[in-house]
Amino acid sequence: MKCEGIPASGGIGIGAAVLVAEPDLGYGNVVFSGVAAEKARLAGAVAAFTAETTAMAEELRSQVGDTQAEILSGQVMMVSDPYMTSQMNAAIENGVCAEAAVDSVCGMYVELFSSMEDELMRQRALDVEDMRRRLLSILLGRPRAELKRIPPGSVLVARDFTPSMTVGLRRENVAAIVTESGGITSHSAILARTMSLPAVLSVPNIMDLLSGGETLVVDGSSGSVLINPDDETLRNYRALQGEALARQADLLRFRTRPTHTADGETVSLCCNITSPRDVPNVLEHTGEGVGLFRTEFLFMNRSTPPSEEEQFRIYQDAARQLEGREIIIRTLDIGGDKDIACLDTEPEENPFLGFRAIRYCLSRPDLFKTQLSAILRASAYGSIRILLPFVSCLDEVRSARVMLEETKCRLADEGVAFNRDIPLGVMVETPAAVFLADKLAREVDFFSIGTNDLTQYTLAADRGNSKVSYLCSYFQPALLRAIHMAASQAKRAGILVGMCGEAAGDPLMTPLLLAFGLDEFSVSPTAVLPIRQAISRWTREEARALADQVMGLSTADEVRTCLKANVR
Repeated sequence: MKCEGIPASGGIGIGAAVLVAEPDLGYGNVVFSGVAAEKARLAGAVAAFTAETTAMAEELRSQVGDTQAEILSGQVMMVSDPYMTSQMNAAIENGVCAEAAVDSVCGMYVELFSSMEDELMRQRALDVEDMRRRLLSILLGRPRAELKRIPPGSVLVARDFTPSMTVGLRRENVAAIVTESGGITSHSAILARTMSLPAVLSVPNIMDLLSGGETLVVDGSSGSVLINPDDETLRNYRALQGEALARQADLLRFRTRPTHTADGETVSLCCNITSPRDVPNVLEHTGEGVGLFRTEFLFMNRSTPPSEEEQFRIYQDAARQLEGREIIIRTLDIGGDKDIACLDTEPEENPFLGFRAIRYCLSRPDLFKTQLSAILRASAYGSIRILLPFVSCLDEVRSARVMLEETKCRLADEGVAFNRDIPLGVMVETPAAVFLADKLAREVDFFSIGTNDLTQYTLAADRGNSKVSYLCSYFQPALLRAIHMAASQAKRAGILVGMCGEAAGDPLMTPLLLAFGLDEFSVSPTAVLPIRQAISRWTREEARALADQVMGLSTADEVRTCLKANVR
């Protein structure tokens, strides 16, 4: 039997199915024992959760690095937030048990994060859901699934995977991962890629189709899962598995190579991060810098915004770890649909087109100048650039520059060291920015094309809406024209142009982006070697010849087929 899902981590895994089932977390039989007793139960569960999660984060950090450990650390911060615990205690005061209080408050946050536009913010819903389940399991005394003792050759099958589920997991015992939910940017996908495990996600009803012990073939490149294949099929896949391992070994050769095109032109290959704790992972995967530091995560799970000093220390830490390598810090990309407790955002009817990012920051000069000051101070310790998100008109850039210059003057008067010539760039992620690219390019130092938002705004299709998500492909000819237009104007003005969206991390797109003149690719750390390899296989001239062919095509399927036919 063959099932299909989302290909999330390449390679072929063959092994026996191990079902990872969650415990029953129903609490219908729990009796309310009084406000004081229920608050005490809640406090005990929060304390146990905090101690357990802190230990798990440290263990996970030693297993797969800081990125996944940071997710668990974020759960500790969230459950320790007085705002969240006060909401749970208020629910108890209304006469419900601790379990119901946890369930309702966490459920509210899950719904909030799930409705957000930004994919990374939507992933926070899974973090809260994981926290909810673990708190309930502590309150109910029902332990969760234990993966430390699975046998070698196991294919893990679950509704979804969270970082907490993988603590203590021995990588050598896992052949592949299969889930019923999740996409290419979900925690399950990121975990699989970090651990170099084949993974297929969002396979409908896979848990119900299995009883455990079945032989599974998981093709993480095509998105297929075969259940109990016949002997001939199994032999064929074992041969393909051997070829895939050989390709992986070949890929490792690029760890020590600079990022060059086939004709020797240097291209910058950087990574996206959300915290200084991600930097070691960037360096481990031989990233050449940070092309996107998402600062909005510094403002989450807290009751007050981070101070200038706190932000300065964070930016300084990242810059120092990079030891002179480039780091692009994006100013606060939040507001509208991102209801962060420490910021005075309000609900909006259409938050996707609402009061967010640069629009919000310009209305809050106190908040914006605090962040600019912290970034400027950190610029004395590394090669830092400033990136403005969600720009749609020149007035926004000019207003931001005025505030930047005012902040520079204040720091200079105070005798504070900073880079007076710090580069200022804009995210090209709205159609307006594309159409204004010629004007914008004369007033900024670089472009960073954000294909995730640019795709959905160009196609007028919410990538979080499953009914129209089929339109949200960076192979769409309309989007390719937009990217080409923006990049062309950057080159014409003599400024650098990079890309930090998902398209930058897809080797199929590499020749097109080279042809468009991209100077910098910013990708997830695990995509560094595949993209470096892909860049090495093309000259700019060869890439332009392919781009001429692709730009004459009419549909996303035609583009994808053409690019696949020309893979090197």
